[in-house]
Amino acid sequence: MTSCMLNPIILRPVIFVCKRIIGDMPFSINTVMEKSDLNSNKTKNNGGNRGVVSLAIIPDGNRRWAKKRLLPAESGHYEGAQNFRRIIRSCADRGIGYLTFYAFSTENWKRSEKEVAALMKIFSDLMESFISKPDDGGRNVRLRVIGDRSGLSENLLKDIEKIESVTAGRKGMTVNICISYGSRDEITTSVRDICRKCKDGLLDPEKVNEKTIGGGLFAPDTPDPDLIIRTSGELRLSNFLLWQAAYSELYFTDCFWPDFNDKELDAALDEFARRKRRFGA
Repeated sequence: MTSCMLNPIILRPVIFVCKRIIGDMPFSINTVMEKSDLNSNKTKNNGGNRGVVSLAIIPDGNRRWAKKRLLPAESGHYEGAQNFRRIIRSCADRGIGYLTFYAFSTENWKRSEKEVAALMKIFSDLMESFISKPDDGGRNVRLRVIGDRSGLSENLLKDIEKIESVTAGRKGMTVNICISYGSRDEITTSVRDICRKCKDGLLDPEKVNEKTIGGGLFAPDTPDPDLIIRTSGELRLSNFLLWQAAYSELYFTDCFWPDFNDKELDAALDEFARRKRRFGA
């Protein structure tokens, strides 16, 4: 009788899918931690926010994380989405007031139709998860989506509008999810609106200043980021918050986004605390 040996490399994707089916689905109730709120947790977790009021993250490396495990790119994006919810909780518990997350850029539309469709499904699932579990552990988080919505599906737009409405009155951390976002497009949109107002006689061109341009950006009430974190080892901003990043501290880590955890977050915050910010002085 001939015995048959199963290659563990071949089994990896099968095991991954089985885990998903059994109970490790994205955005499951198991990912929601015990209740607390932003104000009561400001001093928790290794010294709180270390002076970071506004944090921005470029969550890079999902596809490479999946490739390393012989999984499809979509699996990496799903893991990245799960981690997004975990990091929201971690940032809220550390007393960070604003989190801006670069989920999908205007350039990402150039990716394959299959990958873009998978990402849009993930975004829809993400919005629905926040609707079905809007409390997110009692952290009182406000969510909104910024970017060019013209290419988004009607269903995703409805989900976005609903979650923004549900969380609009929250007084905890504000989370900006950048979908179909590009900083050059954001600045162009602001300048175009200023030009229109000048043409219509509603604004004196001589009175246009930095505040005028900044006020026309997608989230003018969000402070410029104190710290921008990029994962996966890439050393660039990739058209993210170019106007707002003028005096942001930059932190780069080789860690792929799905593996970015509390330890990595604290390392970034600790590094920020060691830096001396002079703002040109």
